[in-house]
Amino acid sequence: MVFKDSPAIYIQIALYMCEQILLKKWKSEEKIISIRDLGEMIEISPNTVQRAYDFLQQRNIIVNKRGVGFFIDPAAEENILSFRREQFLEYELPDMLRNMYLLKIDIKQVEKLYEKFVKTNFLNKK
Repeated sequence: MVFKDSPAIYIQIALYMCEQILLKKWKSEEKIISIRDLGEMIEISPNTVQRAYDFLQQRNIIVNKRGVGFFIDPAAEENILSFRREQFLEYELPDMLRNMYLLKIDIKQVEKLYEKFVKTNFLNKK
């Protein structure tokens, strides 16, 4: 996993895990990789991974079954969508809209690019 300068690494780990759930690679109520194993796999301190797991637990995306491990919460997908939509609309979309305005990019042009992106990256994947 390649990390960026921002946001914090634990947030990037949490977002990666959320993406796996939204892409249905990790399924509802399925057991997920342990903190130690994930830390070793991505070469990150277990303390940082623990912060990501805590972050996801607070948002009811994963649940800790004591002595057994961490599992995907049954409502994880709904909770992820709610959280990510809120983050996108508040932090990412305003910058995009500002740039579209400044660069005189028409919304119809963006719509066509969006449709092509979805078709290319998601609809033809099995």
